[in-house]
Amino acid sequence: MIIITRLRSFFNVITSTIAFYPTLYSIVAVFFAFAMIYAESRGVSGFLQENAPVLVINNRDTARNLLTTLIAGGLSMLVFSFSMVMLLLSQAAANYSPRVLPSLISNRRHQTILGIFLAMILYNIITMMAIEPDGDNYQLPGFSVLLGIISAVFALGAFVYFIHSISSSIQINNILNNIYSLSRKRLQELVEDHDYGHSFPDSSDWYVYPTNRSGTIQNISISGLLDLAQDCNTKLDVLVTKGLYTFTDQEYVKSEKELTDDQILELEKNFNYTESELVSDNYVLGFKQITEIGIKAMSPGINDPGTALDTINYLTELFALRLQKSDESIVLDEDNNPVINLKVISFKELIFNVLAPYRTYCKHDVTVMQKLLSMISQLLQVEAKEDYYKEILTREATMMMEDANKSINNPIDLLVLQGIYDRMNITD
Repeated sequence: MIIITRLRSFFNVITSTIAFYPTLYSIVAVFFAFAMIYAESRGVSGFLQENAPVLVINNRDTARNLLTTLIAGGLSMLVFSFSMVMLLLSQAAANYSPRVLPSLISNRRHQTILGIFLAMILYNIITMMAIEPDGDNYQLPGFSVLLGIISAVFALGAFVYFIHSISSSIQINNILNNIYSLSRKRLQELVEDHDYGHSFPDSSDWYVYPTNRSGTIQNISISGLLDLAQDCNTKLDVLVTKGLYTFTDQEYVKSEKELTDDQILELEKNFNYTESELVSDNYVLGFKQITEIGIKAMSPGINDPGTALDTINYLTELFALRLQKSDESIVLDEDNNPVINLKVISFKELIFNVLAPYRTYCKHDVTVMQKLLSMISQLLQVEAKEDYYKEILTREATMMMEDANKSINNPIDLLVLQGIYDRMNITD
């Protein structure tokens, strides 16, 4: 199971790079080109020349000129497409947040289109190299040239689609919706998969084990930890959360029983370190990225309150789902006995980390503060997994009103905010 988790993490990281699909398509194109060379040596063009001559180009100069033109045109489209991708990434980092770059880079549509361009270019280059001088018994690889022309037409269609895709990808609503969808999907899985209602033993006097390296923990193999705990007949208390940067010799796991050196090595294998931040692995990153986009939109250089209001809408939906999840995450064995206690970011810490920047940078804007108070008011109406979630929401609303009273001078604006706050207390 550890291998599966590592392979999944490796696959997520490698597919998030912009070169993955272009490289894959290029390799396929090279193998296909050599396969066509072999097919030509077996007489495929000769057979088609006799039975379907319309499918075969049988003039060497025409074939070379066509392939040369297609290669040059493909290179031009490739350079233009790559420039557009770089412009997209630069604009997204400047206007929204550098943290959204991994999701844009890992866009499979853009990678696939770049891969189609590379595949067409490489296939046509190899096909052109396979054209030999005229001879008495030489058959021009006309069918391979025809396939090169078809691939160029297909690449041209992909280029038109690329223009449409790249123009829609930079739109902030699409970026926010993508982050929201990934976060919601991951959070929904955690809400449905975990069985709450179990208590974990006190681990204050357990054996403590530090990390042997520094880095960001992207994934934790739950199944691997469960197998290790059962093999060692122990219980494990994980002290770090996913997405947390750990330092060398920092305490990260407690064990009920002392572990041997070999068992400690097996324990370390269950923690995958990487610097990539993928929302699909950690829903908290979704909250962070949406918050950063909202705060960046309120900066003087951008001054886009509408985007900030949109981010609050998405955060409201995510917080409503987070209210259905407990702050505890306990893994049970086959007999429903608690074996592993996973540390997760608490609701109190999560909502504070989200709302604190909004209170700091948006407390002077009455529309944003009104939206934030309305968000808390709506969340108070949602059925929560824990009763103290309501107290946390009320506390955040109180801090918000305190900041608003200090930053907003217009008494009518304050009266509007106070009205939302009063209705919130009545509802509570």
